[in-house]
Amino acid sequence: MSNSESSLIPTTMRQRVIDYITQLQTNIVSALEDASVPQCQFKRDAWSRPQGGGGISCTYASSGDDATYEKAGVNISMIHGTLPPAAIKQMSSEHSSLDVNTMTALPFFAGGISLIVHPRNPNAPSAHANYRYFEVMDSTEKDAKVVGWWFGGITDLTPSYLFEEDAKEFHGALKVICDAYGTALYPKFKQSCDDHFFIPHRKEYRGIGGIRFDDLNDEMNAILGSVDGEARPRTGDDIFGFVRALGDAFTSSYMDILDRRKIMPSDERMRRWQLLRRGRYVEFNLVCERGIKFGLAAPGVNVENVLMGMPETARWEYMSDMFEESDSAEGKIMEVLKFPKSWVRDC
Repeated sequence: MSNSESSLIPTTMRQRVIDYITQLQTNIVSALEDASVPQCQFKRDAWSRPQGGGGISCTYASSGDDATYEKAGVNISMIHGTLPPAAIKQMSSEHSSLDVNTMTALPFFAGGISLIVHPRNPNAPSAHANYRYFEVMDSTEKDAKVVGWWFGGITDLTPSYLFEEDAKEFHGALKVICDAYGTALYPKFKQSCDDHFFIPHRKEYRGIGGIRFDDLNDEMNAILGSVDGEARPRTGDDIFGFVRALGDAFTSSYMDILDRRKIMPSDERMRRWQLLRRGRYVEFNLVCERGIKFGLAAPGVNVENVLMGMPETARWEYMSDMFEESDSAEGKIMEVLKFPKSWVRDC
């Protein structure tokens, strides 16, 4: 590699993350547009945050019965600002590297990509993913050093009807990626995802899960717990590589499933059931999802972006009996929504 070529490579993790999520957004939106029948075009909206930074939202919605997507969105955000001492103190309880003077506000950067796909066909599952990076600097000076950093991510599948081959394919792809960085990752991250999507007041789970990790850096990780000492990515470069592998795999792990299910026949009963399950999706997002609560409370927030994952339409029925027959298609999905199962071997 020549000196001129090497000088083009970003030197900071912040810039590497920005470059990556920008390109990933373009790739995923293109894949979603190409898979749409009839053809669709996402609306692109650049936004800025008065306190610092901004992002790009790419969204699509349709009320047409023949649409591939009822709603879909792929958003990226790159924001910066200052953290008040109270916030730094709270974070330092989970990140020992932030054991700094908590009497002073410190600059931060947060960058991430978030996506949601709600297909129109009841046979096709909804998909969701979010990958993010956060760092805290020790000052606002040009030579400021990063004193705290971590990556987080989550991806999951929410079907209205159960096709076991889809669940196995989706989870299998995630396990392959996780195993390449450490065989202890997938079981722990799958359990974390299952726990996250539990709806307490319904005593059921939102979907069939995926994986979830948070606060992943070179320090002890709470989600990994007792297996943290086993092989896993620890450096910023290795963890970023893990995140990139997951982000890059979205189109291959989900689009094949979507292509199979978007053309399957459906009827009014199936549509009714899909909307009832979308109601559960709304309940989880508004009642249980900590990320939405945090986002709505953040200064300078773009509310539309925070609520992007909400489905266009949903339904609630008083004491609905649609899933009371255990041998029905609706009863089969309810079984795994009440009792999560392992979709791949050796877990």
